Amino acid sequence: MQIQGTSALVTGGASGLGLATARALAASGTQVAILDLPSSPGADIAAEIGGTFIAGDVTNAEDAGAAATAANAAAPLRIVVNCAGIAPPAKVLDRDGNPADLAAFERIVRINLIGTFNVVSQAAAVMARGEGPDRGVIINTASVAAFDGQIGQPAYSASKGGVHAMTLPIARELARHGIRVCTIAPGIMETPMLAGLPEAAQESLGQQVPYPARLGLPAEYAALVESIIANDYLNGETIRLDGAIRMAPK
Repeated sequence: MQIQGTSALVTGGASGLGLATARALAASGTQVAILDLPSSPGADIAAEIGGTFIAGDVTNAEDAGAAATAANAAAPLRIVVNCAGIAPPAKVLDRDGNPADLAAFERIVRINLIGTFNVVSQAAAVMARGEGPDRGVIINTASVAAFDGQIGQPAYSASKGGVHAMTLPIARELARHGIRVCTIAPGIMETPMLAGLPEAAQESLGQQVPYPARLGLPAEYAALVESIIANDYLNGETIRLDGAIRMAPK
């Protein structure tokens, strides 16, 4: 699929994987719209790449719809990349053996899974009204935690497992509109979520990866996004980007 002369909507585009993706797509000639929280540096990033910033919440239907509409106003919306997400720990029992905080579980699932579905739904409605047989591609972000989640990750694993599980049925549904749907499941990536750890801890995590024994780079995620966009026969698939790591229980 040719991306020049089109627009892309990137959620969570103000940092981490989303930021790398927004920059890569803009460098390739795409008009990029970033949907991120009002407190994010999204406006500065959009100005840097010549794109558009929409302050909003991925779990809000009006915000997601407005972002898709704004992206489509700049150029035909053909690319959606969902990177917005959170990854706080949420165990079943606390240190004293008491039940977990249900609200914490719900928040993670709402942002990571429901937020992704919301953006897919709102953006697909705009993309489906486009012209031509090939109307675009939607790329979601799961995690290797969807397959081998660790202790403390039941909510995160459930949310990312849901993103993986809905990839195929959504791809099948949107096929009649000429819209492809794929998911990337990153491993241990060098993102702001890990940046707060001591350097020794980051190196230790990287050494757990079979090869290359290091943290994954946001630019490598962005490169896979571009590969999925370019390859019209990739559809309905979840692709692990993890250096062959299989996570230990903890």
